[in-house]
Formats: sequence, C-alpha cells, structure tokens
Amino acid sequence: MYKLILADDEYELRNGLGTYFPWEEIGFELAASLENGQQVIEYLESHSADVLLCDIRMPVMDGLEVAQYIYRKKLPIYMIMFSGYRDFEYAKKAMQYGARDYIVKSAKFNELVSVFRNLREQLDMENSKKKLAGASKGYYQQIIESIQEQVEREFATVTLEQVAAAVHMNSNYVSKLFYCKTGQLFSEYLLSVKMKKAAEYLSDIRYRTYEVSELVGYSNTKNFSRAFKSFYGITPKEYREGGR
Repeated sequence: MYKLILADDEYELRNGLGTYFPWEEIGFELAASLENGQQVIEYLESHSADVLLCDIRMPVMDGLEVAQYIYRKKLPIYMIMFSGYRDFEYAKKAMQYGARDYIVKSAKFNELVSVFRNLREQLDMENSKKKLAGASKGYYQQIIESIQEQVEREFATVTLEQVAAAVHMNSNYVSKLFYCKTGQLFSEYLLSVKMKKAAEYLSDIRYRTYEVSELVGYSNTKNFSRAFKSFYGITPKEYREGGR
C-alpha cells in the first residue's frame, strides 16, 4: 500500500477526502492530512511518503514552494497538484519542479477514483521495474564476486578465458562487464592481486625472489621484477630491504 499525504487549507475538502474517499480500496494509505505547505515540509523531514496530493494556494507556504522543496531535495515523491481553473498556469509552474499531474477541484468523484487507480498501476509498474533492475544488479554483482574469488584462489595461473568459462560467459563480454562494474580492466585486477601476494611472500624470508616470482605466475624473474617495480615503484630487492 502506498503512503499518501493530503495537503489543503480547506477543512471541509480535506476532511471529506480523508473520511469518505476509498483510499485503501485503491491501494493507498492516508498517512497525513495537513493544512499548509510548511506542515508538509516538517512532515517530510521525519517521514517518507510515496504520493503528495497538494493544494496550490495555501497560507504560510503554498504548493509551488513545496514542489520546489521536493525538487531541491530530490525526494522520490509522486506529487499531484490540486488546482482551481484560475490556477492552471500556476500548476504548470509546479510541474516544472517535478509535480507529475494536476487535478481540478471541480472533478467528479468517479474521476478522482480513476486518477488514483491509474496512479497506483503506474506506481506498481515503476516498482516492478526497480525490482527487476535490482535483481539484475544483484545477479551481475554475484558474477563479479565469483570472478574475484577465483582470481584470489588461482592468481598464479588464472586467465580471462578461464574465469569466463567458469561463469558460462563469453570472455569479451566478461571483460566489458568486469570493467563496467569495477572500473578496472580484468588484467589490472589480476596484476594487483599478483603483486599484493608477491609483497606478502617477499615479507617472508623463507622465500627467495625467484621463488616468489614463480609463486605468483612469472616463470621469468626479470619480467616479475619489472612488473613489481611498475606496480610499487621499487624493485623486489628494495622492498625486501625495507623500502616499502
């Protein structure tokens, strides 16, 4: 059920909508019934809402100022303006600040019901899209984490083709996906893991430099030393001697 705030300085209209309009039947919970824009802002500072049905002309603070506040704060609220015929241009200004629609106060009961039924359907669709996007994000994040775990385990020998095969994807696609999600090329990430592992091994006096080179996947010690210096700015020997 979507939370709705009603704001209007006319007590009879506010009370009538709050008491007799079938909010719950069409998917809304009337979370607050307020009489001016200042009360709306104070409410939003400590509560969330999905929809705001707001009169344009109110004392203390009007609907346009509320729309500006919601726009500046980037609050995810679907704002609908209440408008009299003479307020149409004013309503358009509010819509420039993100108000999504306006309702003329002379609208019939059935028209209001139709507006909010359609709104509920629209909100349902938007929420479904968000859930699907979230599910997709979670799925791809799991793939990235799986790749990173494989690299951590098999850093000495692992290749892009191997991690792609492990997640049942094309290597070119995995390369693009990895960069998109991490901001790093796969080769950069693999190198960083190798070099961090190399630094750990170099800190252990049991390993000779050529052994460290082999442990992190370099059969040629010179190539290892070159890669290590490029990554850390010092040679393996300098690192071991305390240059880190």
